[in-house]
Parts: sequence; structure tokens; C-alpha cells
Amino acid sequence: MRRNHFLSASLACAMCAAAGCASTTPELDRQFGQSVSLLNALQTRHPDAARNSDPVNGMDGKAAKSAYDAYQKSYQTPEPQSNAFTIGVGGR
Repeated sequence: MRRNHFLSASLACAMCAAAGCASTTPELDRQFGQSVSLLNALQTRHPDAARNSDPVNGMDGKAAKSAYDAYQKSYQTPEPQSNAFTIGVGGR
């Protein structure tokens, strides 16, 4: 009787070990990258926007360059931060 329990337990352990060796990699590899591609496609509003020669917002090149230069300059010479401890204190 004892030997029968030992064989059953050994068989159960062997089956569990064999199940742990089963690989799901081929199934996962087939789907690798699909979620990223799907999310990228869902977030692209106009996929053919690069082929459109008309400006989207009507801004000409000079105005766009001026806005870009002002944006870049704001990081070269940032505005000084006020002292947080003086908020609400002082003159009117």
C-alpha cells in the first residue's frame, strides 16, 4: 500500500515537472510586437499626413521658424524663478 502511494506521488511530481518544461514561446513569438503596432496605428490620426503638401494649421515658414527660435531661446535664457517664500508677502 505504501509503495502504491509512493508511485502515485512520484508520477504526480514527474508530470508536474514535465508540464513545467512545456514551452509557450512559439505562441508568444508569433504575437510579439502586435500590441505596439496596434497602439501606434490607433494613435495616428492622419496616417497619410506626410504626403500632404498643404500646411495643416496654415502657418507659413517664417512664422514657424520664428516660433521655433523663440521656443529654443526660452531654454537658453530662462526667466528667473521668484522666491516661493515671498508669495503674498510684501508691498501691494
